[in-house]
Amino acid sequence: MSEAVCHQKKPYVVELEADKEYWYCTCGQSSTQPWCDGSHKGSGFAPKSFTVSETKKYGLCGCRASGGQPFCDASHKTL
Repeated sequence: MSEAVCHQKKPYVVELEADKEYWYCTCGQSSTQPWCDGSHKGSGFAPKSFTVSETKKYGLCGCRASGGQPFCDASHKTL
């Protein structure tokens, strides 16, 4: 797999906890979107580890085209 799969053309709106480590799926193959389940193995993709500083709802990229992954930047509107 050379390109990430566009899983959906809208963000995943999720409640994230401050200072907790999350693993975002960058390949688009995970069955636990937007979280990594290891489906990328052997593909050249790797999950993106991240934390947030504030507990609240965030929009995470569902199309894998965002320049600011894991966060949505509305790139899905141009697909």
